[in-house]
Amino acid sequence: MADLGFNVLNEIPHGLLDVDASQLDDLLGGPTLIHLEGKRKDALFVSIMLHGNEYTGLLVIQRLLKKYLDAELPRRLSIFIGNVAAAKERVRALPGQPDYNRIWGFGDTPEHQMTHQVMEAMRERDVFAAIDVHNNTGKNPHFALICRHEKNSYYLATLFGRTVVYTIKPDTTSTYAMSVLCPSVTLECGLPGDQYGVEHAVEFIQACLNLSSFPEHSLPEHDMDLYHMVAIIKIPSCHSFSFNGDQTDLQFDEDLALMNFSEVPAGTSICRIKQGSEAFLEAWDEHGKDQSSQFFARDGENYRLKMMAMPAMLTDDIDVIRMDCLCYLMERLDWKALQMAEEPEAAELPVQKV
Repeated sequence: MADLGFNVLNEIPHGLLDVDASQLDDLLGGPTLIHLEGKRKDALFVSIMLHGNEYTGLLVIQRLLKKYLDAELPRRLSIFIGNVAAAKERVRALPGQPDYNRIWGFGDTPEHQMTHQVMEAMRERDVFAAIDVHNNTGKNPHFALICRHEKNSYYLATLFGRTVVYTIKPDTTSTYAMSVLCPSVTLECGLPGDQYGVEHAVEFIQACLNLSSFPEHSLPEHDMDLYHMVAIIKIPSCHSFSFNGDQTDLQFDEDLALMNFSEVPAGTSICRIKQGSEAFLEAWDEHGKDQSSQFFARDGENYRLKMMAMPAMLTDDIDVIRMDCLCYLMERLDWKALQMAEEPEAAELPVQKV
């Protein structure tokens, strides 16, 4: 591996199109950026395997590139293959490693320096659009996530589907960073390895490769259901929790993930709290403030929502919860009002009354 801290290749390495995700580290030896030529010179950027246990992105790239073994790509394509060391162990990240989708902002670690150089390489390749392929650990519909309110981001996201989520936190993700350079989306493709998730992402990336330009007109109102992530829900490290009935500080139902993308009414119990425990959930807003008292209230042994909210990416994966979060809470945005002004301040986002 070069002094860059990652590999840079100008061709598909032998074996990549058939390798299992757990063998990527042996094949590549570390994170790898692959530049491929195509008819159009403004490159499409695709990042995969930023989380080592989310391997749908690899299956997508393998299926896509096999289509072009004997044909020229419609446009330049750059593929960044991320945490291959974690993929070897089939985990999100190894102990002591940073989350590879939280290293795309300011920082001076070797991992931050790597992503900064990846971004600079894509700036030089006149990046057209950026796509980050992910999986969920809970039951969620497929959706695209964007970090900017502007028509090209909307258009790109709705090529994947009408369900679109807007967020500016975390602001250290690949999608947030790349959105400075070009329209950028995260694809949430369901559970790892799900065939529909693979097919859906392949079709989307193929459409992006063939897209000559973004349309000049605004997106029709009926083409998008837009949601805004208003809070990240975390469990403080000092509190124990479970989904199987154990007498932990916080006790969640095992089917909690069924609430994903459902409008959950105020008063709904999110979890039970062990008698005598002072456990609570944190609710961090876009400005880094804990708004738990705004969203939750304790009612005896029940911890209830104080207002209607829509959870997303609820998971019962203990490692993911400890490393990242329990879920996000969203609100539906009024698409008509958003057409009137691009990039509104978060506090001024028009909430749709339901």
